[in-house]
Amino acid sequence: MFSWVKQEQGGRNKDGEMYQTVTEGLQSLYLKKLLPLEETYLFHDFHSPALEAADFQSKPMVLLVGQYSTGKTTFIRYLLEQDFPGMRIGPEPTTDGFIAVMYGENEGIIPGNALVVDPKKPFRKLNAFGNSFLNRFICSQMPNQVLQSISIIDTPGILSGEKQRISRGYDFAEVLRWFGERVDRIILLFDAHKLDISDEFSEAIRAFKGQDDKIRVVLNKADQVDTQQLMRVYGALMWSLGKVINTPEVVRVYLGSFWGKPLQNSENRRLFEAESQDLFKDIQSLPRNAALRKLNDLIKRARLAKVHAYIISYLKKEMPSLFGREKKKEELITRLPEIYCILQREHHISPGDFPNVTKMQDMLQHYDFNKFPSLKIKLVESVDKMLATKIAGLMSMIREEESKAPPAMVSGGAFEGSQEGPFGQGYGEGISAGADAEDWIVSREKHRYDEIFYMLMPVNGKITGVNAKKEMMNSRLPNTVLGKIWKLADCDRDGMLDDEEFALAQHLIKVKLEGYELPGELPEHLVPPTHRKNPTDADENNTLYNHSED
Repeated sequence: MFSWVKQEQGGRNKDGEMYQTVTEGLQSLYLKKLLPLEETYLFHDFHSPALEAADFQSKPMVLLVGQYSTGKTTFIRYLLEQDFPGMRIGPEPTTDGFIAVMYGENEGIIPGNALVVDPKKPFRKLNAFGNSFLNRFICSQMPNQVLQSISIIDTPGILSGEKQRISRGYDFAEVLRWFGERVDRIILLFDAHKLDISDEFSEAIRAFKGQDDKIRVVLNKADQVDTQQLMRVYGALMWSLGKVINTPEVVRVYLGSFWGKPLQNSENRRLFEAESQDLFKDIQSLPRNAALRKLNDLIKRARLAKVHAYIISYLKKEMPSLFGREKKKEELITRLPEIYCILQREHHISPGDFPNVTKMQDMLQHYDFNKFPSLKIKLVESVDKMLATKIAGLMSMIREEESKAPPAMVSGGAFEGSQEGPFGQGYGEGISAGADAEDWIVSREKHRYDEIFYMLMPVNGKITGVNAKKEMMNSRLPNTVLGKIWKLADCDRDGMLDDEEFALAQHLIKVKLEGYELPGELPEHLVPPTHRKNPTDADENNTLYNHSED
């Protein structure tokens, strides 16, 4: 068992343990430090199955959850830019099971029962959910560039109305909780016309409690409503989510239409493009943050395992040796919230580290407290030492690995067409406008700027900072922004502006007022012609914009 811990030659730490990579270090720490504590106090029966090699070595996973016909399967097809085996799309509930879309040299489908016996896949522990689940679980493999970096989990459409009362034959919320603990990102999809959160959807979202940092919300099909309706839809969605996700922070919601067809309402096109790019960047960063996420999940698991050990050992300590065992057991289960408070004070534990008290009370009904183990201080101290010292060493290893060989970002599919070329985000807009034009873009409005310039009474062809400030302040931009514009426009750093520099300053003010960001350094295409290093370029550009004035 656990033969996956490698014994390769590599750097030793002070305890003689060899870690070639962060992944290997996590595996080793789990096996030697945390697993003994979990096995001793029945952690796997109460909370989560033991971790295996594939849990540490698997690619980042993205879990899609939403009601039927919100576009989950279409979203996957949009990212991959090709169909995948087992894909079905329609307005009715088409996806009736879980589909793990993963990379494979040969295209095909692996059934659930075969999937859970494959040691290279991180799904072996799903065997506990039985045949009713496994018959509705498949792995769709295909050679796709996106899937070389991430895997995507498609889920059944969540039902509403009378349909949600139909039993699925397995514990749907528990399966989602299992995936939620292991994936890197959870995307909740909503339809602009289907904002109601059914009871089953509420239960599904609550299954992700403790994974709030992984959750992102996508309001899909947002092009099917106009701007006024979109504002109302967004507000209604935030109100609905606030009742289900009990956190003081506002959940990040991405707006857009994630499929490859024309927008039905294009007045918000720029907003949708910016939102989709933000979502793509978030997904693209998953491989880079994968090791850190696994480290974070291991820390959360270790803290829960420690608390669980304290609870089990306390219940054991309070049990009588001979008479009145059943009565005492019922009393202890009833007093569990009080016991939580006692352990919290005694061991200085945060209330957020304790498991759900109601669920714990239900599970404890099936156990004999006298068979619980007493507190083994050495096991707890070993985990404490791991959290205090070993984890810090792995953190530094993560930074070293990233500096030597940064993980590749997700590429291919929809990620490829949105990065470069004329259809990349921001191309030809804001500060980039005019980058591929033959003339100096500022010259197109220079005749207007010249009128203002000569009204400011230039001396020897230049205006002072005092005169320029009066005009620039009319933009109502903050002084910090205007100061940055001044530095960008004053190309020769003489504390004054000539007509070209003043026109440039006005252009930068216009760019900022239109909602675009200013650059740290002035791009080559915005440098005034007479201030360019190559005088030939200056002459050519002078000719271009002088000609346009004529």
